[in-house]
Amino acid sequence: MSDFDYLQLEDLIHSRVRLSIMTALITSIEVDFSFLKEKLHLSDGNLSVNMRKLEEAGYVNITKQFIKRKPRTTYRITEKGREAFEKYIGNLKKIIEATEN
Repeated sequence: MSDFDYLQLEDLIHSRVRLSIMTALITSIEVDFSFLKEKLHLSDGNLSVNMRKLEEAGYVNITKQFIKRKPRTTYRITEKGREAFEKYIGNLKKIIEATEN
């Protein structure tokens, strides 16, 4: 694995939960809190904390609104988030290629 530096894997995305969130977001235009919570089997707190970290990094946009007096939180991946995710996946591919040689 001489041509791969493990430090190239970004810790923010490398977390199992955040990697799952980013994967769900990259394949959708917009998702809501309930969908992610159910799909990824996360608690409210776990999802909220990890979404906040992704938002602070500029990887996701969070929209909060009320629909028929009920709160609704939706998420969209940003261009910065898309680029970071694609770079992360590219680095994972380098690991796989290094092990195949």
